[in-house]
Amino acid sequence: MAQFRYAGFDESGARVDGTIEADSVEAAMRELRGRGLILSKVGPVDSDQDWRALIGLGSEKVGLGDVEFLTAELSLLLDSGVRIDRAIGILQRAGKSAAMSRLLGALANDIKQGKQLSEAAAAHPDIFDKLYVNLVALGEASGRLPQVFRGLAEDLKFQRDLRDKVISAATYPLVVAGVCVMAVIFIFNFVVPNLETLFADARELPWYTSALLGSSKFMRQWQWFVFLGLAVLVAGVWRARKSPSVIDFRDRMLLETPGLRDATAVVERIRFASGLGMMLEAGLPVDRALTLATGNIRHGTLRREVALAVDKVKRGEQISTVLRQTRLFPDYYASLLEVGEESGELARVFTEIARRSRDAFAAWTQRVTTLLEPLLILLMGLIVGGVVVIMMLSITSVADVGV
Repeated sequence: MAQFRYAGFDESGARVDGTIEADSVEAAMRELRGRGLILSKVGPVDSDQDWRALIGLGSEKVGLGDVEFLTAELSLLLDSGVRIDRAIGILQRAGKSAAMSRLLGALANDIKQGKQLSEAAAAHPDIFDKLYVNLVALGEASGRLPQVFRGLAEDLKFQRDLRDKVISAATYPLVVAGVCVMAVIFIFNFVVPNLETLFADARELPWYTSALLGSSKFMRQWQWFVFLGLAVLVAGVWRARKSPSVIDFRDRMLLETPGLRDATAVVERIRFASGLGMMLEAGLPVDRALTLATGNIRHGTLRREVALAVDKVKRGEQISTVLRQTRLFPDYYASLLEVGEESGELARVFTEIARRSRDAFAAWTQRVTTLLEPLLILLMGLIVGGVVVIMMLSITSVADVGV
C-alpha cells in the first residue's frame, strides 16, 4: 500500500487535508468520498514532496522533533481515553510529513496484525532506541502508558532543546567567521591590488607592506586551490566522523579541553539519570535499568566507566559508591544517591539529579553564549582592523620610501 496526500472540503464546507494509505489513487478517492469529503486534490505523497525537498521544506527522515511530537500527542490522546490504534490513526491523518505518515502507517499496520506498540516500534531501531522501546513495553505491561509517554516526551524535548542550543551556539561563531573571511578576501582581491601602483617604483618597502602585498598576490593566485583543499578536508572529516578513530579522538578532546570537559559530563549525566529515573519509576529492576541507561550515554570513555560501575553493582556493591568513582557523578550527586538508596527513592533521586543537571547546563550555555559574542566581535575587529591599519600605514609610508 502507498501513501496519498489529499485536500478538499468536508460536508460543512471546512477545508481538510492529510494523508491516507491505499492500494491506488482510485481506492483512496473512494474511501475519502465515503467519508463525505469533496476532493480537490489526491496524489502520491512522494511526488508532493519533490518540490518541497528542493526548497528545504520536506524531509524524508523522521527527526528528533517528529518523535517528540508523536510521543507528546500520544500521551495526550491516551490520557483522554483514546485507544492506541485510533490515536495513531488521528496523528496519521494530520499529515505532519511524508516520512511521519509512512512511520505511522507502518505502526498502524503492525497493531492491526495484533502486535504491541513496543513490538511495532522495535521494528524501527533508527527512530526508536532500546530505551524508548523498553519503556513503552513497561508502560503496556503496567497500564501506565500515558505516564510513560509523558516522561519520554519531556526527555525528548530536552534533547531537542539541547541540540537547538548547540546549533545556535555554533551558528553565531560560524557567521562571524564567514563575514570576517569574506571581508579579508574582498580586501585582498579588490582593495590591495589598487594600492600596488603606489609602490610600483619603490626601491624599498616596509616589511608590513611587503607582507600585505605578498599575501594579496598569494590569495589572487592560489585562493581557489585553498578553498578546494578546505572543501576536500571538510568533506573528508564529515565522511570519517563516524569512524572509531575519529570518535575516539573527539571523545578524548572533549574530556581534555577545559570548559568542555565539565559540560560533556553534565550532558551525559542528564542522559543517564533521566532515562534511569523513568525506567525505575516504571518498575524496571535496578540492574536491568542501569544496563539500559548506560547504553544511553554517547561518550565512549564515560560509557565504559559507567559500564564498569554497573558490573560492580551487579556483584553487590552500592550504587552510590561505584558511581562516585566515575566522572559523571561528583561527590554532591553521589551523596544524593546515597540518600536515595537508604530511603528507597532512587527513581525520584535520579529524576532530581537530571533536573538539576539540566539547570546547570542551561546556565553554562547562557554564560558561554554571553562571553562568546563580544570575544568573536573583538577577534573579527582585530583581524579586519589589522589589515586596514596595515593598509593605512603603507599608504602613509609612501612619502618615506625611496622612489
